[in-house]
Amino acid sequence: MTGHKEPNWQLAAVIEEAGCTYEALAKAVRGVAAEAGETLHTSRSAVLSWVRGGTPSGRTATYLAEALTRVVKRKVTTTEIGLGFPAIGEAMTPDPLATAADLGRLVMFHRRDFLALAFATATVGLPLTYDHQAVTAALRTATGGRRAGAQEVSTVRQLTEMFRTADERLGGGHGLSTVSSYLADAVVPMLQAMFPSDEVRRSAYGAAAELATLVGWKCHDLGREGAAQRFYLLAYQLACECDPAGHGAWMMRALTHQSLDLNQTTHCVELAEAGLSRARGKVDRKTEALLLVTAARAYGARGQTKDAAGALLAAEDAMLTGDDGVPSYAAASGPVAATVASHTGKTLTEMNDHRAAERHYRAALEGRVPGTYQRVRGLTIANLAKSVAAQHRHEEAVILWNQCLDLMDGVASDRNKKELKTVRSAMAVYSRRGIPGASELAQRAAYLASL
Repeated sequence: MTGHKEPNWQLAAVIEEAGCTYEALAKAVRGVAAEAGETLHTSRSAVLSWVRGGTPSGRTATYLAEALTRVVKRKVTTTEIGLGFPAIGEAMTPDPLATAADLGRLVMFHRRDFLALAFATATVGLPLTYDHQAVTAALRTATGGRRAGAQEVSTVRQLTEMFRTADERLGGGHGLSTVSSYLADAVVPMLQAMFPSDEVRRSAYGAAAELATLVGWKCHDLGREGAAQRFYLLAYQLACECDPAGHGAWMMRALTHQSLDLNQTTHCVELAEAGLSRARGKVDRKTEALLLVTAARAYGARGQTKDAAGALLAAEDAMLTGDDGVPSYAAASGPVAATVASHTGKTLTEMNDHRAAERHYRAALEGRVPGTYQRVRGLTIANLAKSVAAQHRHEEAVILWNQCLDLMDGVASDRNKKELKTVRSAMAVYSRRGIPGASELAQRAAYLASL
């Protein structure tokens, strides 16, 4: 052991929560180590030295975290007790439940170093080499004593849908800490439980993946891109425990879209193609359409216009021939036809076909009910306005941007703020040209940006 100047208050706090003596904890640590095939001689004095700032050797910190987990009946991580590398520095760890607990608390406690984490281009391709079977084996041997059933999983899904509805109406900044807390303090303990069947276990991990995706989406909407990326990677790991072919492919889609939104195209084509390849024939045709249009966007961003056009046609064909309902993870993106139309518009915009893009943006708006999809309607109208402006129909663009601003008031979204900046920049040019309504729109955008 090596000494530290400061006591480990984090470890002391969890031991106090556990309500056990140092002697009892030392015995529990020895027991966990024995299960892993390692003989330790941990004593009361060893625990005391860790509380005073010492560092356990070897894998003892991991055994200590597991021993505390069993006593307090919730997930305790080495990071939480001050003896591990924080989740800030890791991506796709071999213990996604520990990662979920750590990431959730980092958001709950408003850790600025985590929320300010930069998007990592090199990390985008991690799912391409991920071995989910090894992680599955480890997770199955680490289940706790309590039981969780289908009703608990259903409750998680219901609350996730409630959080998602609020997010669409009020933006990513609304309820982020609450959703993160629910993930760390309620959903992670559920995943540690014993399930009555493998079907319920898969459903539980699928529900957790959807909740983690929502947290990632909220971070993305706030411009917290590094944090969003970590939650998306976590959701991918959880999704692989549920359905690596369908749900896992869907999370590859989410990571691809985030990269495309940031104009970071490295790995996008490979990731989109991998997701499509693993899902084809194993998901319904409408979900396949959503994966195909993602591939089209990736091709378009890389300048592979022929491949992009082919993927767009295939997406439209899959959407029109699919009659079955989509799984809940895909339904979260909204009506399939509207989503396909919106991303088709973005692909065509990338290819500078603004007239065709306009047509698809208008189709996307028809499929999204006003009020229910407030934020996404506002952003779609913004894209439509830019397509119209690119065709030199400037007065019509001003009208559309005004409609866009109607939907942005009261929505806590960094993406909205970026659109307001675009509007102000465009109106500065329009005002000099004498375009009617430009000056008033500029003032309105400036006011909303100041709120």
